[in-house]
Amino acid sequence: MSSSETPRGPVDSSRVPRYAGPATFARLPRLDEVGRADVAVVGVPFDSGVSYRPGARFGGNAIREASRLLRPYNPAQDASPFALAQVADGGDIAVNPFDINEAVETIEAAADDFLGTGARLMTLGGDHTIALPLLRSVAKRHGPVALLHFDAHLDTWDTYFGAEYTHGTPFRRAVEEGVLDTSALSHVGTRGPLYGKQDLTDDEKMGFGIVTSADVYRRGADEVADQLRQRIGDRPLYISIDIDCLDPAHAPGTGTPEAGGMTSRELLEILRGLASCNLVSADVVEVAPAYDHAEITSVAASHTAYELTTIMSRRIAEARAQ
Repeated sequence: MSSSETPRGPVDSSRVPRYAGPATFARLPRLDEVGRADVAVVGVPFDSGVSYRPGARFGGNAIREASRLLRPYNPAQDASPFALAQVADGGDIAVNPFDINEAVETIEAAADDFLGTGARLMTLGGDHTIALPLLRSVAKRHGPVALLHFDAHLDTWDTYFGAEYTHGTPFRRAVEEGVLDTSALSHVGTRGPLYGKQDLTDDEKMGFGIVTSADVYRRGADEVADQLRQRIGDRPLYISIDIDCLDPAHAPGTGTPEAGGMTSRELLEILRGLASCNLVSADVVEVAPAYDHAEITSVAASHTAYELTTIMSRRIAEARAQ
């Protein structure tokens, strides 16, 4: 498909029931059916880096199943993302579940292939370990990127049991490797107990600003989004969303739940407030469907990925119109 062709959108749900047919993200075509994509939705079924509950390896397909209810027009952003750009489901990156180092290398190489076609990535995890190889790959294309990290946890710890690559360490490694623009790093939604105050001191030294879930509650989504936009500017931006940034009432199906989190409404409103940002790729991780109820977590994750995809599609369409 050339950039001048009309994008192929989702299956028409007025003709084919939503519960029928293969569960691609938002019922979009597979990548092999369209040849190329402006935004590739890709799963990474990997959770060997978790420190508590396993199960996020099944998150990508759970999000795809929940995304059957997504529709082509996004009124919150006044955009039809699947008409503005070709969005396609690129399937899963198959990684070694027994060797974290090899898995990290495989993810980075696969991301290089997708980004090398000019696509942006909307990645469905998987645990948060996968953010490091994705950031490495994005930085090869854009240079060090701004990062918005939505999470209950900092994920800037040094090691777990001596292991450098885990779901609690990706952003320390990313800072050390120089793939992040340390003038524009933010955590959003953090809360809960830490190992010690030094965790916050180390995090601040790396360049991160923190917007806690309590800050979001007290200040509101609009003010938080405005602060984040000002910090990011027009830098190339990567957004990484651990679904546990949401309160367990809104996302019970995750590996390390913490009380006192954001609502799904707050998360979606903050993302919508970032629509003018130069979002180059994103991920949604840590959905563990075995602990979910009535697809609450998967539905929240699918809508989160939809808002992120809409932001990327709008940016692509605006660039083509210039």
